[in-house]
Amino acid sequence: MAIDDGGGDSSGKGGRHNSNALTLRTGSFYTITDDGSAYVLLDRTKRGLEPRERSVDEKTGIEADKGVIYGMDGIGHKVPIRWYYAKDEHDISDVTGHADSIERQYTELRELTCPDD
Repeated sequence: MAIDDGGGDSSGKGGRHNSNALTLRTGSFYTITDDGSAYVLLDRTKRGLEPRERSVDEKTGIEADKGVIYGMDGIGHKVPIRWYYAKDEHDISDVTGHADSIERQYTELRELTCPDD
């Protein structure tokens, strides 16, 4: 039985993530896995969000699965769910640097919104 990592997708749209990938590092807000040809960085805050497309993330320049989050105004915003760092172009330090920035961003947000936690 496969474990749902929050981004698995059986619809055939996006979501090439291998649920049998080797977990390399896990933080409060991210998981890094090795799927053989790429290091995969999963934003755990977006677990359960269905991948709708695969394209290059404008902020990082890395191929990413993206989902849609709808704002209060009903407008959909495409957000990256997981990034695929090709091993022939990136080493693990590129991935951990991005993961550390995700961890800092969400930790700061949590401290602002839930100071007693």
